[in-house]
Amino acid sequence: MNLKLYDRVALKIAIPEHALRAGDVATLVDFLNHPSGGPIGCVLEIFNALGESIAVVTVPENAVEMLRADEVLTVRPLAIAG
Repeated sequence: MNLKLYDRVALKIAIPEHALRAGDVATLVDFLNHPSGGPIGCVLEIFNALGESIAVVTVPENAVEMLRADEVLTVRPLAIAG
């Protein structure tokens, strides 16, 4: 994958503790090397529809994908179980 800092990416996995679902859009803000040689990590910042930061998460590089021209963004309510 040819990811660059500040690219918008889509999650390929759900992150339930932040009420995030596969397909949610995030901004790539940093890369992290795995301490024991595992996959590179991606630090992602997630924003709500108004552009306010709602979460910062770290996932393996293979848990994100680049956005494509044939995709359409959508909105959904953010509901955290509690």
